[in-house]
Amino acid sequence: MDAVDVQPFRLAVPQEVLDDLRDRLDRTRFPRAVRGGGWDYGTDLDYLRDLVGYWRDGYDWRAAEAALNAIPQFTASVDGVDLHFAHVRGVGPAPLPLLFSHGWPGSFWEVHKILGPLTDPAAVARLLDAGR
Repeated sequence: MDAVDVQPFRLAVPQEVLDDLRDRLDRTRFPRAVRGGGWDYGTDLDYLRDLVGYWRDGYDWRAAEAALNAIPQFTASVDGVDLHFAHVRGVGPAPLPLLFSHGWPGSFWEVHKILGPLTDPAAVARLLDAGR
């Protein structure tokens, strides 16, 4: 196996990309609704309008980007395959290495809620004790 070159990774979507998405959402052309169709003929049009409105006006990409970047991430090429991964070190006297792998579609974000409890179980125990 060749040497593996590990590089830090941070998500940084340029503002122009987000502006372009907003412009494209502004230009969404909705079809006429089929009277009484609901979901019988595809996506319910009212639902779709709400969803486009949420992505245009309600979703805070920068907050999501900051949450993703709060987890240490890296890239590496291993035997010609580019990999993206998160690496969170365990805390405590004898942390165990754990590896989570996901399929497609998916990402490491699927396990973000358990990273803290798995990497620092003593902190979780202190929180639980404090709540008693």
